[in-house]
Amino acid sequence: MNIIAFIKNLLKNNKEIIDPMKKYLIVGLGNIGDKYDETRHNIGFKIVDYVAEKESVSFSNEKLGAVTSFRFKGKIFTLLKPSTYMNLSGKSVKYWMVKNNIPLENVLIICDDLNISFGSFRLKPKGSAGGHNGLKDINEKLGHQNYARFRFGVGNEFAKGRQVDYVLGEWDKKEQLYLTERLEQSYQLIKSYGTAGVANTMSEFNGKFIVD
Repeated sequence: MNIIAFIKNLLKNNKEIIDPMKKYLIVGLGNIGDKYDETRHNIGFKIVDYVAEKESVSFSNEKLGAVTSFRFKGKIFTLLKPSTYMNLSGKSVKYWMVKNNIPLENVLIICDDLNISFGSFRLKPKGSAGGHNGLKDINEKLGHQNYARFRFGVGNEFAKGRQVDYVLGEWDKKEQLYLTERLEQSYQLIKSYGTAGVANTMSEFNGKFIVD
């Protein structure tokens, strides 16, 4: 065996073995394409983009999504932006859960919610899709709804029949004033989820956000 083959074999046989319970999958839901970047429906993408920026890591385009990861307090957080479009998010979530051997209890889905006032957080360990098409597809692909979800309130300030236009519309000027603050709090929520657990994180972060 030559020296190069020896080194390759040594590296192969000394891969770090990581306890699956220390691995987390943080999925931001959204639609791919520049035209969706600043829309309310893409808050999931926006949050994981913010986390990646804070952690100085970059996404790479992989199978069924853009992916990156970082370490915090001995835990590995994989950030995922599915490339399947919102309504088909489940395929990407399931693929990366299996590929990275991440247990269901360590999966967090981030999405927008029309039924919550702008900027308010609602973290839950499980629950229904609540009319959200991304969550509906994840439920279908996983075969259940027993995974944590972080709903970011976008409010419902739209006229009857204009729901689609609203969620696919861009943040207004007032909302933009508060977004950076809420993105920072979302970042803290995600780290707390992986280190303090869902119950403690719910107690600290869930609640109404007051907009002046």
